[in-house]
Amino acid sequence: MVSTGGGITDRRLVVPARQPLGRWLRESTTGLIGLALVIGAGAGLGAVVFRWLITTFTHLFSGQADYSAAGRAAHPWFPELGPWFLLLAPVVAGLVYGPLVYRFAPEARGHGVPEVMYAVAERGGRIPAQVSAVKALASALTIGSGGSVGREGPIVQIGSALGSTLGRVAKLPESRLRVLVACGAAGGIAATFNAPLAGPFFAMELILRDFAAESFGAVVLASVTASVVGRAVFGDVPFLALPPFTLRSPVEYLLFIVLGLVVGACGVLFTRVLYLVEDLCDWLWRGPEWLRPAVGGVFLGGLLLVLPQMYGVGYPVLQNAVEGKYVIGFLLLLLVGKVVATSLTIGIGGSGGVFAPSLFIGAMAGTAFGIVVHTWLPGVTASPGVYGLIGMGAAFAGAARAPITAVIVLFELTGQYTIILPMLTAIVIATATSRALSKDTIYTLKLRRRGVDLDKHPDARRLEGTRVAAVAEALPEPLAGDLPLERAAHALAVSGHGILPVVAADGRYQGCVTARAVAEALADDSTGVVGDLAELPPLVTEETSLADALAALTNAPGTGLPVLAGEDRLSGWITHQAVLTALEPVAAH
Repeated sequence: MVSTGGGITDRRLVVPARQPLGRWLRESTTGLIGLALVIGAGAGLGAVVFRWLITTFTHLFSGQADYSAAGRAAHPWFPELGPWFLLLAPVVAGLVYGPLVYRFAPEARGHGVPEVMYAVAERGGRIPAQVSAVKALASALTIGSGGSVGREGPIVQIGSALGSTLGRVAKLPESRLRVLVACGAAGGIAATFNAPLAGPFFAMELILRDFAAESFGAVVLASVTASVVGRAVFGDVPFLALPPFTLRSPVEYLLFIVLGLVVGACGVLFTRVLYLVEDLCDWLWRGPEWLRPAVGGVFLGGLLLVLPQMYGVGYPVLQNAVEGKYVIGFLLLLLVGKVVATSLTIGIGGSGGVFAPSLFIGAMAGTAFGIVVHTWLPGVTASPGVYGLIGMGAAFAGAARAPITAVIVLFELTGQYTIILPMLTAIVIATATSRALSKDTIYTLKLRRRGVDLDKHPDARRLEGTRVAAVAEALPEPLAGDLPLERAAHALAVSGHGILPVVAADGRYQGCVTARAVAEALADDSTGVVGDLAELPPLVTEETSLADALAALTNAPGTGLPVLAGEDRLSGWITHQAVLTALEPVAAH
């Protein structure tokens, strides 16, 4: 009690109310960490269930743990059919997962990762909850019945859908929802491949396309949690059990550069063939979509009958190749067979990933390359298996253009640290080769065909159709190239742009000069003219799209850039504000 002139006032200690759970999850760092741990555990359990489903369906459809290593063995339940059961297995599975995907989750069709990338880039991380269950069943049926696809795409989509669902239940903002989607993707990769490092880098490099500190920490925690769950069930061993490999001579680094060029090109070829076959299947098929996997399964079964090594993921075949158990001709046959089988599986509406097939293709191409160079230079080259291992990472880098992920994934899958330097060499060269040969990756091409370009800022994607000429402003008074620096500093100060164009005596455009450059020159007691400091900023013309202008403005100093009507003739000025003003009606629409 406190006595005052007007009476007695009761001032009791007011204890702040405890922060509501929802607000704690939405706004605090610890809330994000808690959600990441839950998602990691869920993704780990999802990976365990998914691998169990694949094993179960493989036993059901083939009678083997992994039919790719069984030759043309008959199904033990139907011995009278011999290997001809391979014609029926994909058809029967297609009759089950075709209607399932068509009715409940069309997103589950295909290789999964582009759908997650699209959800993060365009839908704020929102993925329908039913995608996890449908994707798990559809992909397990596809792989178990002989579909020549991998399991990383499905598990990425399964984990991401889990993260998205939990984030939407907690009513998280889009920025955090995207992080939880990446947490689910990282957890799925980490658990299914026993790769706690590869999971975060896969999620950050391919899903979020960003390495922000807060999101990276949450993704790593999810990956670690999922790995603990996975190792509790699968054990703590490298995914591929291979003998140790070593190099024999520094000369081999020149060969690894050539390997990166060759296998990187194979990764791009895989991408091209995949979408070519998918387009061909779209053109040929005229029936209902739910029936497409079953009808297409006849052709997939025929391919498996000819080349049973294409059944399922095919890791035993990959391991045999790297260990030197196949001759060069058969390696090349397996390479072509995997490209065709994976493309056909996706084209007919199957569900599965392309990461494992790209590793398979790289192993075949790399080992074949290793056999050639080892026969040519036996005294200075390592065993062909070394080239096969490095080829795995180079092919994935060529297809997905994710060099950091390629290095980490390959190291964790094989446990082979001794080849890390040649691996880095080949993967960087493969990535550069991929960029030279193709604008898109195996993931982004699917989205570009829908009109989505992930390499552009979301605002920039909405400005593709507008040209700079439509919003260009009047050109500020240019500076003469022979203008003294003191007078140039004054002109820049009163302009308010921080940057002005510079023209020669005959009016030709020479470049731009910034207030900072002039100030630094004056501080050094320079007595030159402004033309000496002119630099050429990113080129913006009247026909440049506002999307490209926005990118140029983002990387340029000052508030604007000159607009050119010809090679050296100025016609106007483009500013950040002009682009933002043009964006407002587009966003409102």
